[in-house]
Amino acid sequence: MIQYQNEHVTVFQSVLYQTTSTVIQTKDMVLLIDPNWLPNEIDEIKHFVDTIKGERDTYLLFTHGDFDHIIGYQAFPDAKVIGSLALANSSEKEQKLAMIREFDNKHYISRNYPIEFPKVDVGIDKDGQQLCVGDTTLTFYLAPGHTEDGVISVIEPLGIMIAGDYLSNFELPFIYQSAKAYKQTMEKAERIFAEHPIELLVPGHGQVTTDSIEMKRRLDVAADYLERLCEAVVANDEQALDSLYNEHAYLSSFTKYCHEENINIIKREYM
Repeated sequence: MIQYQNEHVTVFQSVLYQTTSTVIQTKDMVLLIDPNWLPNEIDEIKHFVDTIKGERDTYLLFTHGDFDHIIGYQAFPDAKVIGSLALANSSEKEQKLAMIREFDNKHYISRNYPIEFPKVDVGIDKDGQQLCVGDTTLTFYLAPGHTEDGVISVIEPLGIMIAGDYLSNFELPFIYQSAKAYKQTMEKAERIFAEHPIELLVPGHGQVTTDSIEMKRRLDVAADYLERLCEAVVANDEQALDSLYNEHAYLSSFTKYCHEENINIIKREYM
């Protein structure tokens, strides 16, 4: 399903977890970000890319290595892959592939491409690193916290910010790696907004926005939630922790697990 589209950008949204897959086309390149989830959804994205790409090179950017974001990798075998060096050197490759296979087997899903972990052609290892293709410039920022291998990308001159699993309109912080790093990434995102004229924000889950006030609101919501969660964990305030959990959208065993993981990580880092 296409959630958003203009002359240069098409954002597809899966029925699962409102996960986004983005296609950006300039006169120099076609950039595909995190193709996912279901085979028919990936087929739709692939058909769209094949229809528009012409003689342009196709680049495939992974915002991070969570299995839902890499699940469509080999549906685009000719694309040049962009990802962090932490993604390229991940020690959890087999674990992520096992999660894909478990998902597919559990739901009786067959795919027409092999399941493999991305092989990175363009590795990102520092903030401000750039990839220039003609007049199109991609600027990358390391974005740990949710995972250690996250990357936030800015595509210019279009003013697009690809946030990965940050700055959703509904999803509160899921800390899979580090609360301290997550806070630092939110501070970095604030600097990115100040340094780049961002006209379109695309999160990994949820709705895109072109509204700068909404972008700031999402940043403030994430930072405030993290601060209150850390305070509640350190104070061992069970009532506050329960209240914070109930702020999550779509309460389920999954959000309960993520909330408990948030608490465990904060305890390790702050106590």
